[in-house]
Amino acid sequence: MRPGDDAAIHGSHLGDDAVLDASTFDHIREPRSAARLPLGDGTWHQIARAYVWVRIISTAVSLLVVTAIVLALWLLLHQTWVWIPGGILIVILAWTIIITPRQARSIGYQLRHDDLVFRRGILWQRMVAVPYGRMQLVDITHGPLDRGFGIAQLKLVTAAASSGVVIPGVTQLAAEQLRDTLIDVAETRRTGL
Repeated sequence: MRPGDDAAIHGSHLGDDAVLDASTFDHIREPRSAARLPLGDGTWHQIARAYVWVRIISTAVSLLVVTAIVLALWLLLHQTWVWIPGGILIVILAWTIIITPRQARSIGYQLRHDDLVFRRGILWQRMVAVPYGRMQLVDITHGPLDRGFGIAQLKLVTAAASSGVVIPGVTQLAAEQLRDTLIDVAETRRTGL
């Protein structure tokens, strides 16, 4: 490791952590079970609170569209069978809206010495460590609703498709800073391979 790499990774400047933690949740939510995946030591960064609103709005729009289609088929064409698949979709979308805030608080990432660790999930937990030297692409994407709320998705691509990570709901400024930091660190780690 070169001098200065540790500062680039861990954000020794006060502004770096302040940018990553601006407008985010206070702490990462963990499952209560003793069999949960442990968070370990280090600083966990959360996603932006605005991510919850983006997910709720997009899911609510889908819920309204499904409800309108079901009602139109039922009222105009007298198709009563439509309530079975439509009802199932309506219940799933309503449940998604209800659990979105809890799911969002379980998403976090940690910048460690040799890798980035991404964690999500309460019931279905996923924890992925992406080595800096294996990163091939760091991509920022955001749709119209994301842009309206000032958030983006940060996608980390490696040679192994299963270890790729998408960190949703990162503020635009944090996404740009993370991209630049990860690219710099990945370049220094690849030169040593």
